Amino acid sequence: MPLLDQLADLGTLTLVLLIAAAFVAGWVDAVVGGGGLVQLPALLTGLPADTSTATVLGTNKVASAAGTATSALTYVRRVTPVLATVLPLVVCALAGSAAGAGLASFIPRAWMTPIVLVAILAVGAYTLLRPTMGLVHRPRHEGRRHVLRAGAIGGGVGLYDGVLGPGTGSFFIIAMVAWLGYGFLEASVHAKIANLTTNIGALLVFGLQGQVWWLLGAVLAVANLTGGYLGARLALRFGSRFVRIVFLVVTGALAIRLGADTVALLT
Repeated sequence: MPLLDQLADLGTLTLVLLIAAAFVAGWVDAVVGGGGLVQLPALLTGLPADTSTATVLGTNKVASAAGTATSALTYVRRVTPVLATVLPLVVCALAGSAAGAGLASFIPRAWMTPIVLVAILAVGAYTLLRPTMGLVHRPRHEGRRHVLRAGAIGGGVGLYDGVLGPGTGSFFIIAMVAWLGYGFLEASVHAKIANLTTNIGALLVFGLQGQVWWLLGAVLAVANLTGGYLGARLALRFGSRFVRIVFLVVTGALAIRLGADTVALLT
């Protein structure tokens, strides 16, 4: 489809709503992750009904990658990532995401929303029941044990990202907080780098397949990266306590939304 026709087919109101959703998704993703649960549903409802699923996902990844790159850069300028965490996290996240993409076709579409709902509820409940978790940065492991745990997080969450995707940033954060003893803020820095890696990998695949609306993706990318920049700055300013509060609010809102979708599927 010609580039300008992509925007013309949407209509002004739909385009404005998509841009607003991309901004909110970028802000949420920068602070706690999970922006895909805002932006992806907006694209699914906003794009023409005959748009392929791969095109929706590919266009979504253009905006997501831009927002994640901006928030990651903003974080890294203030909080230095730990190399022993970043390397195994990123390498295993790529491998896990690739493996997950290969398995995705075997999971019935009807199972996806309930699976994400259960995961979100588990993460939210775990965080709520541990009020001091992640407020202080106290890494609990060193050397080989740290590397292996970081790699396991990257592979496990990367596998989920390849199979399903929504909430990946949130799962990276909570896994590092729970398993590595990281503070929410420090975990966010590493989560953004890992999530950026999986976004770029997926975008390359969709791009090579010709399944991306590049002009629409670029417009949404500007909105997403603006939200990502502002969200990252707020997180850096107010620290782990602020991130934890937003994390709980977002997971609660997402659980309500996913719960409603699950009920709709069952009725």
